[in-house]
Amino acid sequence: MFTGLSAFPLTPLVNDAVDEGAFARLVRRLADAKVDSITALGSTGSYAYLTGEERRRVARLAVEHAGDVPVFIGIGALRTSQVLANAEQAERAGASGLLLAPMTYQPLTDDDVFELFRTVTANSSLPVIVYDNPGTTHFTFGTELYGRIAELPGIASIKIPGVPDVPGQARERIRDIRSVIPGHVTIGVSGDAKAAAGLAAGCDAWYSVIGGTLPAPALRITRGVQEGRVADALAESERLAPLWRLFAEYGGSLRVVAAIAEHLGLVPKACLPLPIQGLDEQQRARVVGIIDELGLDR
Repeated sequence: MFTGLSAFPLTPLVNDAVDEGAFARLVRRLADAKVDSITALGSTGSYAYLTGEERRRVARLAVEHAGDVPVFIGIGALRTSQVLANAEQAERAGASGLLLAPMTYQPLTDDDVFELFRTVTANSSLPVIVYDNPGTTHFTFGTELYGRIAELPGIASIKIPGVPDVPGQARERIRDIRSVIPGHVTIGVSGDAKAAAGLAAGCDAWYSVIGGTLPAPALRITRGVQEGRVADALAESERLAPLWRLFAEYGGSLRVVAAIAEHLGLVPKACLPLPIQGLDEQQRARVVGIIDELGLDR
């Protein structure tokens, strides 16, 4: 399950409540596109802003509307007891796997994070994806910690940040990680601008922001590498470079993807949880222009 394209949909809000209808439509859209898996309640899904009950409902909706596509559910929270409660809810909902990021207010040590994953794997029967996202969690995994955690029973995949730009260095980075983890644990790249390079360097999966809203180009990149058409995949990623630049310019992918989904009528206006304001009108116009120019509005 932990290979190919895993699409991360938004969790849209309206009037400060989850828009369950819009979320269900997003999930069905991804299932119809035949993505390899759907990861609900990732960072793109604003999991940290939702109540436990909202997360329970979103998990159930994701599984209900995904059809035969495996669903992974984000369970990160500040306290271990909350993480365990989220894991139990995800399992009851019928999830196929768990996505766990070490959330923090006080700085965490490597031992803190290892113990978190040990506790979760000891108390859940579902496989776990290690979510390394220092831009949001402010915790950075070292290669040695990857190895320690990957030895735990139940660890299925590691979601790494983007790989180096130089292809040889990217391949070396993936080799370094593989040297410390068991063979059954997959490596998934994140950071959409680096996805094609990561897959070409040997990553097994792409944990994709853009794939949750625009699955077609994400699938073209993923299938290109899987089918040995690496040049085609890299060319498609380069074609999308104006979009990747917007991600960097506007402080990350979330606001841009929300603006795209709103422009396409997939989610309501102002769909992000406050206090996140989203893009202003001038910024939205730039996003719409690039979407139209790239032919991504179809």
